[in-house]
Amino acid sequence: MRLLIVHHTTSPATHELFDAVRRGAREVPEVEVTSRAALQATAADVFAADGIVLGTPANIGYMSGALKHFFDGVYYPCLEETRRLPYGLYVHGNNDTTGAVNAVESIASGLGWAPVARPVVVLGPPSKPDLEACWELGGTLAATIAP
Repeated sequence: MRLLIVHHTTSPATHELFDAVRRGAREVPEVEVTSRAALQATAADVFAADGIVLGTPANIGYMSGALKHFFDGVYYPCLEETRRLPYGLYVHGNNDTTGAVNAVESIASGLGWAPVARPVVVLGPPSKPDLEACWELGGTLAATIAP
């Protein structure tokens, strides 16, 4: 089983969150964890995945342009083939992440993907509980798809 982490990691804070998600996912030995930068991830990566974690900063109230680019590239190729794909989301922002979360959830819903956990939303510098929530998100997604 394969878990794909698609991320846009532009700051030390988003890198900390990404790293925590990846470490949590790797706690489930039956699951191969693959990560791709949002600008490099393709529909083939999604087709090869049994679950997906999406990570983005909130930029001007929206998901990063890189994650939007990912969705633009995979939406129609994946529309029918990836329905019910388990997914999770983490978002980092300095003040408001509502628009980013809503946008990702709307697109994922349009794809028919199934949320496995509530989005992890982090405002400002990540705290220990924030990092633990990301670790848990990765572990939960991996455990969900484990054989």
